[in-house]
Amino acid sequence: MGIKSKTIIVNGQTITLEIGRYAEQATAAVLAKANDTVVLVTVVSGQEIPALGYFPLSVEYQEKLYASGIIKGSRWVKREGKPTDEAVLKARLIDRSIRPLFPEGYMKEVQVVAQVLSFDQTTDPDILALCAASAALSLSPIPWNGPIAAVRVKNDNLDLVISGSQDALVMVEAGANQVPETEVLAALTSGHAEIKKIIGAINELVKEAGLPKEEFIIKPIDAALKKQVLAKTKTSLDDLIVKLETSAREKDMDLGPIKTACIEELPEADPGAVKAIIDEYFKTSLRQKTFAKKIRTDGRTPDQIRPITCEVGVLPRTHGSGVFKRGSTQALTVTTLGSPRLEQLIEDLEGETSKRYIHHYNFPPFSIGEAGRMGWPSRREIGHGALAERAIEPILPDAADFPYTMRVVSEIMSSNGSTSMASVCGSTLSLMDAGVPLKKPVAGIAMGLLVEAGNYVVLTDIQGLEDHLGDMDFKIAGTDTGITALQMDIKIPGITPEILKDALDKAKQARLSILGIMAKTIAKPRAQVSAFAPKIATLNIPVEKIGELIGPGGKTIKKIIKDSGCEVDVDDDGRVVITGIDQKKLEEAKTWINGLTREFKVGEEFDGKVVRIEPFGAFVELLPGRDGLVHVSRMSAGYVADPNTIVKMGQVLHVRVREIDEQNRVSLTTLTPEQEQQMPQRPSGGRPGGFNDHPSFRRPGGGNRYSGRR
Repeated sequence: MGIKSKTIIVNGQTITLEIGRYAEQATAAVLAKANDTVVLVTVVSGQEIPALGYFPLSVEYQEKLYASGIIKGSRWVKREGKPTDEAVLKARLIDRSIRPLFPEGYMKEVQVVAQVLSFDQTTDPDILALCAASAALSLSPIPWNGPIAAVRVKNDNLDLVISGSQDALVMVEAGANQVPETEVLAALTSGHAEIKKIIGAINELVKEAGLPKEEFIIKPIDAALKKQVLAKTKTSLDDLIVKLETSAREKDMDLGPIKTACIEELPEADPGAVKAIIDEYFKTSLRQKTFAKKIRTDGRTPDQIRPITCEVGVLPRTHGSGVFKRGSTQALTVTTLGSPRLEQLIEDLEGETSKRYIHHYNFPPFSIGEAGRMGWPSRREIGHGALAERAIEPILPDAADFPYTMRVVSEIMSSNGSTSMASVCGSTLSLMDAGVPLKKPVAGIAMGLLVEAGNYVVLTDIQGLEDHLGDMDFKIAGTDTGITALQMDIKIPGITPEILKDALDKAKQARLSILGIMAKTIAKPRAQVSAFAPKIATLNIPVEKIGELIGPGGKTIKKIIKDSGCEVDVDDDGRVVITGIDQKKLEEAKTWINGLTREFKVGEEFDGKVVRIEPFGAFVELLPGRDGLVHVSRMSAGYVADPNTIVKMGQVLHVRVREIDEQNRVSLTTLTPEQEQQMPQRPSGGRPGGFNDHPSFRRPGGGNRYSGRR
């Protein structure tokens, strides 16, 4: 069909969607361009696999380092390895946007692959990839209820990504700096207006080059079989629905035994049809109960939060720990503090970056009463950890005030819905227990939704079954001032602004209630970090003094590290960070560094120890690493032939700074000002008291210690 393209201008930025240039054997392929960022998205339809029992959609997002002109930093491996966490999150962004729009019951393999081919360091490739994926699916014969499009709305306090159709929103994700709900809603509205422009261009491209959609018809359930199945299972299903009001375990909600028993009693029936009938009855009964009686599966009203308990300081040797339990969802969160040098380094399309706050989330199989896989984190675990990290990050102290690297790990002890938001609450407790001076506490809540025949019910604090059977999972985290993170996933074609506003308003009330409960356990961060946490001191030295601190070949700074047992990090701007467990040693290292970099003034007096004696005088340590010379002519009002007759090694002398030369060498005297005035400028027969009169006195290596010889 040749190369075809459409161009859209979104908020002043030109976006081009092009087909026919690459990947002709894929089911559909779209090349998306904006400025110098280029993304290729391919879609391939595979075989039908009805035995799986779920829709086999896979989404891959690949960041090629050549797109930014980068060669991998490893000396041994130059090929791109496993996806970074950021790449995984971008793949999930696409998946969560397109998945709800496939028809229920569709069982063919669908693979979406997005490859970033060129990156200009400013234009978001993930947003381009999502729009290109929508265009490719719309052009393909795969049945899909699109198109959709995505935009990013960003300002100083809000980073919001939304995807949606012409009439409704499909996915929302945001990080925010305590932004009020009204501002979030305004951003959603303005973003949706731009989305409609992109959808218009995709529709035009589909009219010109789209392929006919394959016919997909869901086989209707046989009425006679349905009657047989319900006759055998209805009583058990109704009993289970009643049991759910008091059950606290997801395992108790399993329909597996009921399905297995029915299939055995109806050996001639299609097992898939039997399971579908049972699932439909169970889902419909629960949803109708909530709509008709406003009573949820566990007996709560729509706005009611499950019982909450909080604890802190539960682990004796960790730097901070907290437990947050809501219903049967329980998160144990642990905080570890470290030096700035332990920041996480990330190599991606933007080059090498770092972050000082890291949140990891672990979801072991025992948390849902199962025996299962243990190993590397799943995409879901990476996503939940990133969401909790995004929620906490805006309220962390500035690095200048609290220079620690912070790693927080949420261990899910029990799961029955909203574990990511329990992790947010647990992290707040843990960080405050660790003495991290958070700007404000953060709490999170997950909101659900049921939509039937134009009516809807918003559910506060959804449990696992409501997430599974409901139409929305809307996670909202924030402080008492505003929102810090959002994430919305849906299972229906879209959500209206009216529903979003209702959900945000009810989430705010729930969040304020949870913050009040948390404050009863710990109202503010502890005044001090744990005794087992490293202590950190920071100071700023003149940039021109950095060389003196490091010393020739790093000799000086290595000695400070060795003698004090502390880590010392020096930035190019003169900021010095000292980290150590022993507070006394930390102060010693700080004093040492201050002494190395401070400027002495003529007339200052010190009590210093004699550290070296030479025929022409004695060297006295004024501060750690800083010596001055008491020339023999300044040891006594009379003539001194041998300094050893006046001073001894290790002796403490009271000295005064007499002179500082252009090379920053310090001349000292033990004489009083009156004695100094009576001294001849150049004593007869004696050695002079200045620096340059002695030919063998020199400053080796540019350091601050001096040595001389006759």
